Amino acid sequence: QVQLIESGGGLVQAGGSLRLSCAASGGTFTSYTMGWFRQAPGKEREFVIGISGSGGTTYYAGSLQGRFTISRDNAKNMVYLTIASLKPEDTAVYYCNADPSLKRIAASRPGDYWGLGTQVTVSS
Repeated sequence: QVQLIESGGGLVQAGGSLRLSCAASGGTFTSYTMGWFRQAPGKEREFVIGISGSGGTTYYAGSLQGRFTISRDNAKNMVYLTIASLKPEDTAVYYCNADPSLKRIAASRPGDYWGLGTQVTVSS
């Protein structure tokens, strides 16, 4: 069982950048593909970006590629999401996700484990 805790959300101005963090515990961290999803008000949860267990492969959501960067520190069991040039439409709850199958996040689908999410609000 994997527990995920996100942090780093908040209120930011458009044009700025933000780094979200996700701390993982339980399981073998390097065995999981990790990803970030987001859910805006009134919309379905969508895939943002993912990263392989080694950190060598990044999986992008085609529509969002460019402003989102993912990284992981396997020594600290941490995964990070950096969002550049924030836009009001980036306002959402951002969720960390762990995928032990190694196939779902690679296909832009969520794995088994979710964090509770962190709210990002971008003001214009």
